[in-house]
Amino acid sequence: MGVLEQLSGPLAEQIAQRGTGVVVAAGIAAFLVVTVVLNVLSQLLLANPNEPPVVFHWFPIIGSTITYGMEPYNFFAANRAKYGDVFTFILLGKKTTVYLGTSGSDFILNGKLKDVNAEEIYTVLTTPVFGKDVVYDCPNSKLMEQKKFMKIGLSTEAFKSYVPIITQEVESFVKRSAEFKGQRGTVDIPAQMAEITIYTASHALQGKDVRDRFDATLASLYHDLDMGFSAINFMLHWAPLPHNRARDHAQRTVAKIYMDIMAQRRQNPDNHKKLDIMSQLMGNTYKNGTPVPDQEIAHMMIALLMAGQHSSSSSSSWIMLRLASRPDIQEEMYKEQLEVLGSNLRPLTYEDLSKLTLHQNVLKEILRLHTPIHSIMRKAKSSMHVPGTKYVIPTSHVLLASPGCTSRDATYFPNPMLWDPHRWDAGSGGVLGTDVEEEKFDYGYGLISKGASSPYLPFGAGRHRCIGEQFATVQLVTIMATMVRLFKLRNLDSSKDVVPTDFASLFTRPTTPAVIEWEFREKA
Repeated sequence: MGVLEQLSGPLAEQIAQRGTGVVVAAGIAAFLVVTVVLNVLSQLLLANPNEPPVVFHWFPIIGSTITYGMEPYNFFAANRAKYGDVFTFILLGKKTTVYLGTSGSDFILNGKLKDVNAEEIYTVLTTPVFGKDVVYDCPNSKLMEQKKFMKIGLSTEAFKSYVPIITQEVESFVKRSAEFKGQRGTVDIPAQMAEITIYTASHALQGKDVRDRFDATLASLYHDLDMGFSAINFMLHWAPLPHNRARDHAQRTVAKIYMDIMAQRRQNPDNHKKLDIMSQLMGNTYKNGTPVPDQEIAHMMIALLMAGQHSSSSSSSWIMLRLASRPDIQEEMYKEQLEVLGSNLRPLTYEDLSKLTLHQNVLKEILRLHTPIHSIMRKAKSSMHVPGTKYVIPTSHVLLASPGCTSRDATYFPNPMLWDPHRWDAGSGGVLGTDVEEEKFDYGYGLISKGASSPYLPFGAGRHRCIGEQFATVQLVTIMATMVRLFKLRNLDSSKDVVPTDFASLFTRPTTPAVIEWEFREKA
């Protein structure tokens, strides 16, 4: 048989297919090489001297996404050393201009509406989770009205009622939790703090009838909503991915639960407190005279819990982990409670919180070193000149501020990576430049700090400053005091180190599992 005859039939087809595959692979490889070469050349030859320097990157679209996403603070520090406070990097195909330091925070967070926009950045994440017509899915003027409505339930009178509610919720949780059986044991603490924070917040802010619905089913639905904040949803929020389908189902289900509760309240108006925020909203109208629709109230209730839940859950977990690494601080806190509350440790009240100075300083130090959100973004809406530089930021860029980067700056916090609550003691010299007097302004929901000149901004600044700042302090200090009263906590290996930070989402939470040892105090 001849050679040509041997190559006929199936064997010839296989060789042809392999040849085609090689050609396709070679074509793809050539395309990638050309793309990389053109990308590098454009950075070297086409840089605009009037725009901030661009962080060098090999691949377009991907840019510095991976490096930034793995450890944002290291990424900021490395590029700050190379380029200064202002530089641009490619994040998922978007030119993102970072402006670090107090000037950067003020420039971005206190920018005018005509210059910077938060809605265009975050609505792809928040609207599918919270629902329509609230937060970033409505005009800014309407959002300011909604924030004003929310603040009605964040008064001193309300806070006084919240402290015993939060204390009772923590104690009740510990008693029924399978993780705290016996005299001592180990626990994956972030999972427990996530439950505690949502139970305390729902009961205090939304009423007992809402809290009573928070069984395992509703907690699971909130977990599904939480997954909607995955970083991938900046690009694929619309995609029919499993976590997005679960998010959408949860949003509809939870909204209906809130609407059912409102219907029940209207049938029995005397059976619920007027202090909780849902009750306040049910009787409110917008400036144009339109009553707040039940569906919008339901969506605001989801936003109220979800927005605070991320940061409070993360912060309370970091508190427990840091205290486990510092038993000496725990004992100081316990002694402080004995001094303020008496040897029998009478029930905690709102007025006591300000007297628990070390507890307050522990929270400040947690929020300094574990700032809840590492990056705050805005869309540039007009060309913006950076004062003191030749740079003009075009409207094609996204702006990024990082107050958490500034709160790790040795200029303001000597030995910044050391977690030390006593740095906040008067006269310690551990905190510099945080007593900046800021101009206050009413954006439509009450006077707040207008500027961002302080190096310590755990709750942001400007029109989008977190309105839940005072509630978060009440909630976290009360939870902290109750846990310190109940437990002695320590690391498994007696180390003073804590677990690494998980930067996979927008929030700086502990990497899980994060297991510590616990032991009930004798009085507990």
